[in-house]
Amino acid sequence: MRPRRLLIRYATGLTSAYLLTVVEVLAIVVSLIGRSLVTAPNVITVVALSTVGALTVAVGAVLNVAPTLRWMSAGSTPSSAQLRAATNIVRRQSAITVTPWLLTVAVLVPLNLDHGPAVLIMLASVIAFGVIATVCTGFLFTLRVLRPVLAAVPTDSTRLVAPGVRSRLLLMWTVCTGLPGTAIALLLIMRANGWLLGHSAPIEVALLVLTLVAVVLGLRAMIVVSMSISDPMNEVIAAMSDVEKGHIDRNIDVYEWSEIGRLQRGFNRMVAGLRERDRLRDLFGRHVGEEVARRAVEQNASSSGDERDVAVLFVDLVDSTRLATVHEPHEIAKLLNEFFRIVVAAVDERHGLINKFQGDAALAVFGAPLRIADPAAAALTTARTLATELRRLPVDFGIGVSAGPVFAGNIGAENRYEYTVIGDAVNEAARLSDGAKAVEGRVLCSGAAIMRAEPAERENWVSRGHVTLRGRTEETDLYVPTASIESGVPRT
Repeated sequence: MRPRRLLIRYATGLTSAYLLTVVEVLAIVVSLIGRSLVTAPNVITVVALSTVGALTVAVGAVLNVAPTLRWMSAGSTPSSAQLRAATNIVRRQSAITVTPWLLTVAVLVPLNLDHGPAVLIMLASVIAFGVIATVCTGFLFTLRVLRPVLAAVPTDSTRLVAPGVRSRLLLMWTVCTGLPGTAIALLLIMRANGWLLGHSAPIEVALLVLTLVAVVLGLRAMIVVSMSISDPMNEVIAAMSDVEKGHIDRNIDVYEWSEIGRLQRGFNRMVAGLRERDRLRDLFGRHVGEEVARRAVEQNASSSGDERDVAVLFVDLVDSTRLATVHEPHEIAKLLNEFFRIVVAAVDERHGLINKFQGDAALAVFGAPLRIADPAAAALTTARTLATELRRLPVDFGIGVSAGPVFAGNIGAENRYEYTVIGDAVNEAARLSDGAKAVEGRVLCSGAAIMRAEPAERENWVSRGHVTLRGRTEETDLYVPTASIESGVPRT
C-alpha cells in the first residue's frame, strides 16, 4: 500500500470511529437522562466539541503515523528516536482518541452543574463509555491498516510488548461485561437504598440502554480481539501450507508484538533454517551429484564407512602443463569446466559419484556411497561414452577402469572429513588411465572390471593381452572397447 493512501485510510478510520461513538453517546444520553439536557447551549457546545474532536483526531492520526511512513517509503534505517516513535504508535492512538472526550468532560460537566448530581454521574458514566468505545472502535477500524507500519519496525532492535491473548480476552470481558454489569447492579442498589435516586425512579430505560451498550460494545470488542488473533494465525497457517508444497521462500510480516508475534518470528526463523538446509543439500548435491545426494539421504548411507565391491573410473588429460603455456588462464579454466561438465554428466547418468577432482583429472566411483545393481557395467558404459564425448574438445585424455573391494567412507578429523575410496582398484584405475593415453581409443579397463560386468556389457570389450603396471607385482589383463582400433601395446 502506498504511504499516502495508507495515511488517508488511517486518518479516515480513526476519525470515523470517533464520530460513530459520538452518535452512540448522544443516543444513550437522551435515552438515560431525557430531553432536559437538550438545550441550545448544550447543542451548540456538543456540535462544536464534536467538530473540534474530529479535527483533533484526524490531525493526531496524521502526526502519529507520518514520521514512520517517511523513513519506510525512503527505505532508510530508522534512528533510535524514529524507532521509539514507531513503537509508540498504538499507545499514542489511544491517547489521541481519548483527548476529545477529556475536553468534552471539561466543558459539559461545568455547563450542566445545575442539573444535580444524578445527571452529572449519568453524564460522566456515558462519557466513560464513549472513551472505551472510541478506543475499541479505533482499533477495529485501523487494525489492518496499521499492520504494514508495525511490520516495518525491526523487532530485534527494540523490546516490543503488547497484551497477549489472555490479557486481551480478560480486558474485553472487563470492558464489555464487567463494567456494564457493575453499572446495572449499582443502579439497582442505588434505587433500592434511595442513593441519588428515588425508590420509585424509573430506571428500566437506563437498564435497557446499558444492556444494549454491553451487547454493541461487546460485539465490537470481540471483533477487534478475534481479528487480532485469527488474522495472524491464518497467515501462518497459509504460509505453512505453502512451505509444505515446497515454497520455502515464504516469509510473513511480523506486526504483532505479543506471543503471536513470537509465533510469526518463529515461523520466519524456521523457514530460514529450511532454506539454509536446502542450500547445504544443494551444495552437497553439487559435490556428489543430485541423484546421489538424494538417494544417500533416503537410504541413510553409513557415514563411518565400510568395505564394498565397487568400480572405479579415472580420467586424466594429456600434457595439461603444455596447455598453460599456450593459453590464457581464463581459457584453460573454460576448457577444464567443459571437460568436467561432460565427465560429471556421464557419471551422474549412471548414478556414479565424482569422488574428487585432482587438477586436470577426475576420479569416479560406482557402487559407493550408493549401492547400484551392476557398478562394473555402469563404469564401463560411462568410459565408452566419455571416449566419444571428450573427442569434441581440443584436448587429449586417458581413461582407466578397474573394479574390486575398497574401503568407502569418511577420512579425516571429526570436524572435517572427506568421503573417499581406498583400495587397489583405485590405484589400478589411475595406472590404466596413464596407459590409455598411448592407446588409439584412449580407454583401458582391467580384467577384474570385465569379469564383474554383465554379459551384455562384456560384448563391447575385447582383450588386448596383459601387462604389469607400474608399482604392481601381478599382471593386469587389459581390455579396450571393440569400437576402437589399438595401435599396439600401451606404454606403462
